[in-house]
Amino acid sequence: MAAPAKVAVVLMSGGMDSTVAAALVRQMGYELAGLHISYGHRTADRERQAFEAICTAWGIQQRLVVSLEHLRLIGGSALTDPALPIPEGRLERSEIPPTYVPFRNANLLSIAVSWAEVLQAEAIAIGAVEEDSSGYPDCRRVFYEAFQRVIDLGTRPERRIQLLTPIIHLRKVDIVRAGLALGVPFHLTWSCYARQDQACGECDSCLLRLRGFAEAGVPDPLPYLRYPAWLSTFREACR
Repeated sequence: MAAPAKVAVVLMSGGMDSTVAAALVRQMGYELAGLHISYGHRTADRERQAFEAICTAWGIQQRLVVSLEHLRLIGGSALTDPALPIPEGRLERSEIPPTYVPFRNANLLSIAVSWAEVLQAEAIAIGAVEEDSSGYPDCRRVFYEAFQRVIDLGTRPERRIQLLTPIIHLRKVDIVRAGLALGVPFHLTWSCYARQDQACGECDSCLLRLRGFAEAGVPDPLPYLRYPAWLSTFREACR
């Protein structure tokens, strides 16, 4: 008799990072349970579309879609408050940008842990990136180390749910390369903060993604409304 599959609840926004993280978790031998969470952000519908497409492509049967409307009502982020403009992207940003959603990842992880307990899953996973992100405080390794302790203290003692952060120390170029090696369908993913019809090419998320593909030496399969001037210069320098 075959051993029962070990299950991991994976937070899947539909973006590049979470999709590569999911692919790496699947490579570890886990059966994926896809968790998608909308919090009233600008591109929620487009990200939901990406999530469903990726789950279908990979044959993920267990899917859960949750709405966290309170994060939109709380506001304080350019992603959730239409009165706050999405700032022009800056790759070398040092301060926390206006697109930071206050304490968002703790909210997401809490739901993932709840579902993992019900499914008797052995792990939850999130595609957080510390080294090549926008500087969000809840994307740091120390935050996830602390949250693992929260999981250990706040769940059934007979359950052991491991918090996986498989791309936490990768740069975008390494994420792209890992995804290519694993056959990740990048054309199905969505990363833009500002638009749902066509990626803007100007926000932090678009610029980080474009730089990752450029440094990996492969074209990004998504079309962009605008391409940064440095992208052409970078390509010429690599020839």
